[in-house]
Amino acid sequence: MKIASFETFIVPPRWLFLKIVTDEGIVGWGEPVVEGKAETVRTAVSELMDNLIGKDPLRIEDHWQVMYRASFYRGGPILMSAISGIDQALWDIKGKYYNAPIYQLLGGACRDSMKIYSWVGGDRPSDVGMDALSKKEAGFAAVKMNATEELQYIDSYEKIDSVLERVAAVREACGSHFGIGIDFHGRVHKPMAKVLAKELEPYRLMFIEEPVLSEHIEALRDIAAHTATPIAMGERMFSRWDFKTLLQEGYADIIQPDLSHAGGITECKKIASMAEAYDVALAPHCPLGPIALAACLQVDATSYNAVIQEQSLGIHYNQGNDLLDYIVDASVFAYRDGHVTIPQGPGLGIEINEEYVRKMAETGHRWRNPIWRHSDGSVAEW
Repeated sequence: MKIASFETFIVPPRWLFLKIVTDEGIVGWGEPVVEGKAETVRTAVSELMDNLIGKDPLRIEDHWQVMYRASFYRGGPILMSAISGIDQALWDIKGKYYNAPIYQLLGGACRDSMKIYSWVGGDRPSDVGMDALSKKEAGFAAVKMNATEELQYIDSYEKIDSVLERVAAVREACGSHFGIGIDFHGRVHKPMAKVLAKELEPYRLMFIEEPVLSEHIEALRDIAAHTATPIAMGERMFSRWDFKTLLQEGYADIIQPDLSHAGGITECKKIASMAEAYDVALAPHCPLGPIALAACLQVDATSYNAVIQEQSLGIHYNQGNDLLDYIVDASVFAYRDGHVTIPQGPGLGIEINEEYVRKMAETGHRWRNPIWRHSDGSVAEW
């Protein structure tokens, strides 16, 4: 069997899908994208595929090593996201070739289902509380929310108080044992991150996510000294080498590699195993589409330290198109009692609605993240 051809599809709301076809007619799907840089990643995919046409798709480890190592310049979000989507598609092909879900080819599952959480939002505390309650009533046992608007290095406690009001609204609406994750989104610098972490302590959070940007991971030592809340980190880390220092220094309690950014299934399975050796939990980052989520669940199934899975259904980014729109059988992602069953079909375990993909690719997208500025005109972290 040989890799015969490939196609890429830029589809709304902000995704890039990859289809790889073999000469035996087996098709694999991947989701290589950097949000806001879909065209750039699409070009990187095309360049990497030059070396894969005509090759055996089952030699995934070798292909991964060639894509990563056979280039003088390596790593970073663009190249690693391109590798990620190709890797997902190759695993999808391999699973279909052997008529088995990917997790079976990774050693078999150690769980039958995965705990999941949903995003909530709103402009006022009451809106956030009501949105979180609706998620609880829909069967979710946990939610995640953005912590704050833009913050200067030293900023007003008025902004801190607004965060506390929103979190308090969720806690009051959903009860004392409902899971709440707070995403700092890298918007916060160390001085205010310490304040926020300490002030949020009474709400017994599931975790605080990316309290500072990953390039400032040494700051996590000081932040951890101000809170017992678990610290989650890693959505902007792109290989096991990026995670090495984070794990060695004990800076994080939960790692969040993104399977569309951090080297795909092959690399993220290795990252998960590294984390297990340091007694660190796994909670893959996934605010993307159905292919990325299916890939995450295949790795979750085989990773003992996987604790919870992000998914994008109903997220604020998904205006016009959502997670389930691009798959034939939406029941594969049926959420019950705060969990989703690991997909059991061959490969990724989902069937892509290719007709709909092609239709929406005619529309495409040019999604860009907002550009925020502080009141003094300086650029703020988004």
